[in-house]
Amino acid sequence: MAVALGPRAARRLLLLVSALKPGLHVPRAWPAASFGSSVTSAKVAVNGVHLHYLRTGEGEHAVLLLPGMLGLEALTAALVCCVVCDMFMIGLFLGSGETDFGPQLKNLNKQLFTVVAWDPRGYGHSRPPDRDFPVEFFERDAKDAVDLMKTLQFKKVSLLGWSDGGITALIAAAKYPSYINKVVVWGANAYVTDEDKAIYEGIRDVSKWSERTRKPLEALYGINYFARTCEKWVDGINQFKRLPGGNICRHLLPLVQCPTLVVHGERDPLVPRSHADFIHQHVRGSRLHLMPEGKHNLHLRFADEFNKLAENFLQ
Repeated sequence: MAVALGPRAARRLLLLVSALKPGLHVPRAWPAASFGSSVTSAKVAVNGVHLHYLRTGEGEHAVLLLPGMLGLEALTAALVCCVVCDMFMIGLFLGSGETDFGPQLKNLNKQLFTVVAWDPRGYGHSRPPDRDFPVEFFERDAKDAVDLMKTLQFKKVSLLGWSDGGITALIAAAKYPSYINKVVVWGANAYVTDEDKAIYEGIRDVSKWSERTRKPLEALYGINYFARTCEKWVDGINQFKRLPGGNICRHLLPLVQCPTLVVHGERDPLVPRSHADFIHQHVRGSRLHLMPEGKHNLHLRFADEFNKLAENFLQ
């Protein structure tokens, strides 16, 4: 079911979406981030919920972009923080396909790839339901992601996953090996340490965030839902610390069979190098690519370099 972006979302979009379908025009706001071809926005029923996604390109190679926390609409504000203000923290926790991946939606080769960016359930336009975080929420997202792409009639897909989306991508590759072509992940972790938990606790109370960061997100989600979901996310991710080895998906990494590229920004203050090394060491045959100046949002700050890296790997 195709849907038009609501007027509130349109006013807040910082990306120029060029040549959108009728009724989905977004006013010009940031030409540097304009998409290069037609982009459709739609919702489809998957596993009992209606999942929102964007789709662009016409290539035979299907690619799903998996964001972090909070969903497609939210990263309009996050992109401002990540790219303009360098508030890299928001990129980790407030993920969205639309603006988490603006340079990828715009510039990945439209002849080679069909690119889809989605809102996981409870985020962005994939509501209702409200987001919750049972211990299996990453596995649930992985199943939703795969079933979304099957519903869209893609026979096989590659995954580009950032942060939480990287965890989801690794789980999907392990659990649905015949369906996943290739995987690129960055800013992901397979377990939670005491250091990680301290970082997560530091963002629990959104009232302590800078007003410049907080206000646009409150406007997008509503004050209560935004604050409540961030708290629930912290509790959800911290529950893994109580498991042996802080396990999120470390036990699944040896099951990943597809070619996998692990990208790490060496200046990422949120995800230590040890997490990238662990994934690289435990996913058989994976490649590790280090970006010396990259932070958590390396695919936004160094979009051209990242896109070239991803395209070369995916081909």
